[in-house]
Amino acid sequence: MRIETIFPAYSWMTKMNGKTVSADAYAGFTNAAIVLPQGVAFATIAGLPPEYGLYTAMITAVVAALFGSSMIMISGPTTAISAVLFATLNGIAEPGTAKYIELALIMTVLVGVFQVVAGLARLGGLVSFVSHSVMTAFTASAALLIGVSQLAGATGVEVERGGNIIERLTRLSEHFVDVNIYAVTISMSTLGLAVFCQKYLPKLPGFMIALVAGSGLAWYLDAAAHGVSMVGALPSTLPQFTPPTGIFSELSQLAPGAAAIALVGLLEAISIGRAFAIRRKEPFDSNQEMVGQGLSNLFGGMFQCYAGSGSFTRSGVNATAGAMTPLSGLFASAILALMLLFIGPLVAHIPTPAMAGLILFVAWRLIDVNEVKHIITSSRPETVILVLTLAAGLFIELDFAIYIGVISSFCVFIYESAHPELPVTAPMVSASGERKFRDAKLHGISQCPQLVTFRLDGPLYFGSVEHVERKLKKMRQENPKQIHMILYLKGVGKIDLAGADLLIDTIREVKSKGGSFRIVALFPPLINKLRVLHVIDELGEDKLFSSKGEAVADATKDLNRNICKVCLKDVFKECDSIRDEAN
Repeated sequence: MRIETIFPAYSWMTKMNGKTVSADAYAGFTNAAIVLPQGVAFATIAGLPPEYGLYTAMITAVVAALFGSSMIMISGPTTAISAVLFATLNGIAEPGTAKYIELALIMTVLVGVFQVVAGLARLGGLVSFVSHSVMTAFTASAALLIGVSQLAGATGVEVERGGNIIERLTRLSEHFVDVNIYAVTISMSTLGLAVFCQKYLPKLPGFMIALVAGSGLAWYLDAAAHGVSMVGALPSTLPQFTPPTGIFSELSQLAPGAAAIALVGLLEAISIGRAFAIRRKEPFDSNQEMVGQGLSNLFGGMFQCYAGSGSFTRSGVNATAGAMTPLSGLFASAILALMLLFIGPLVAHIPTPAMAGLILFVAWRLIDVNEVKHIITSSRPETVILVLTLAAGLFIELDFAIYIGVISSFCVFIYESAHPELPVTAPMVSASGERKFRDAKLHGISQCPQLVTFRLDGPLYFGSVEHVERKLKKMRQENPKQIHMILYLKGVGKIDLAGADLLIDTIREVKSKGGSFRIVALFPPLINKLRVLHVIDELGEDKLFSSKGEAVADATKDLNRNICKVCLKDVFKECDSIRDEAN
């Protein structure tokens, strides 16, 4: 067994040199500066003490870098996972309590187990079947819930946590008179500066600048004396090996949320890793990445980390900063550990409204309005998936939304595979003078009154047989005199017994009415399948062709010359010679 199979990092460690190490060190420092305020913000979203976000940013980044597949992706806490974790645990324990933390760690280990098992089972390809619209809608619903959940902190009021977006807004509206103007000033100033930095100073650590400015404003206004709460100091300690124990009786309640987090995490990580791999022309193994993400959560849960995944923000910063290998993630974790040891006490001076303003900025950036518009205007099935997932996330439960999205994705996939296109085709003269078969209805091309050529675009199996049969029946009803048929099977990826039976029945029916049936097929495995399923026995070897031109040339021999004699459509190149022969 190759060492890369057991320890994937070996493949990039052997290629390191002075240039790559210096580039990765710089990228790691930049990443650490970015993730310090991010980690605190994400832990707040998850309902955990702030240091848990930083612990997660350290441990998961190291393990995922060593055992994952991406050369550029950085793992750590993410907004979506933080939101799902909070949505799952909020009804079981009080956020921030010892029980809540213990449940979060148990759930993280459970997430890791699910992901490792999925990776070892080579299920990476299945993740591709989940529509992109699911993640777009899920992220948008998470962002809206996050934004609404932070309005209380941004306005300085105390309200009950949890619930869907309507319940949260209703509770908040009941405390409108309690709004603290100092809190609003601090949160809006932090939010505004974060937006300004992102738009006009994108290369600077905008998160850090906005948070420091918000804290400075709070000090200037003496906000604490006016009822504005503070985040509290971070302990100047590194994560400890503390495997979660007890409370396993809650596993039945944790499992659905853990499964949702595992899926969300894999979707995030694989989409990020694959995107960067394509951009940088690097190999990417989705199954290995699943194992790497699973191990990062499995070990992370034993070192005071909550569930993490590939981070869009940190990975983008990593690439922009010039990272060359996953070593940048290790540097980022080491530098972040030093920051926690020496800067942790300063977090005590960060006002809660400033953190809320920063989280509102994170939530705003998560909503991809352009992508939502693109989906709505370009695809009806994807729009259905988008709406269902978004509605479930906003009005039911966030973890339930991912299940709705996945189920609807598979339903759309099954529906489309069961409804393949069956266009009637006819030759069309191209700009080069060649005749190429195109969709006759789409291009308004004349058809032969006796011979119809049509193409099956999709699988012919038990799920699609009924649809294909209806299409065939409709086609024959519209043109009953087209008793000679040529079926092009180039696009068929699968044919089973039910599909073969349909072909056999159709061939027999066409022959019974004095017509002929021909099949054009190029793919050897498909041809072998047609033989095994006895389609060729019914069709005849002489009626199986490898090109449409040969099939048409043979089919024109069976045409009624009396009809050809008076036909002026000139559909096929053989028409002229047939007409001359008839005359």
